[in-house]
Amino acid sequence: MAASVPPSRPRIPGSGLAKGLAVTLRTMTRKTVTEQYPDAQPELPPRTRGVIGLFEENCTVCMLCARECPDWCIYIDSHKETVPAATPGGRDRSRNVLDRFAIDFSLCMYCGICIEVCPFDALFWSPEFEYAETDIRELTHERDKLREWMWTVPAPPALDPGAEKSKELAAARRTAEKLAAQQEPAAAPEQPAPEQEGRE
Repeated sequence: MAASVPPSRPRIPGSGLAKGLAVTLRTMTRKTVTEQYPDAQPELPPRTRGVIGLFEENCTVCMLCARECPDWCIYIDSHKETVPAATPGGRDRSRNVLDRFAIDFSLCMYCGICIEVCPFDALFWSPEFEYAETDIRELTHERDKLREWMWTVPAPPALDPGAEKSKELAAARRTAEKLAAQQEPAAAPEQPAPEQEGRE
């Protein structure tokens, strides 16, 4: 047997309007929290994905960022340069020199893959977000502009005091201690033995 449905209360005409006005009156009495941008800059979270900054000195033109970018919005040009041998009889080496590094932010989807795959820490997230242009063709930013954004990149968070020390730092510390231990005996001059008194 079906359960009996309780009778519904009769609706009072205008009750919905009264509820809406009550919400309006409650909101009118609260203090507003609107930030008056651009007079007041917003406080952005530390991991904000604004734009990508380029630390040019670390870039080795390995092209990993351009190859892994799903949107193909990174443009890199380079040339090879011969570096003379450091020692006589040594072999000359060649290295890549960066000529152009540009990112088309009209295509970029801010996935961060280029930053993740960069093996030399040349790309970083910057919290800058004020780079709108009136012409879409001006959203391709060259390395000079990317370099300016690099200085707005926040410092990395401090390491957890209870975390394990990095292997690189531990190895460097052991090497430094070993070198210091080797230099101590060589640096200390040998002192002559004192002459015995009353010697005939």
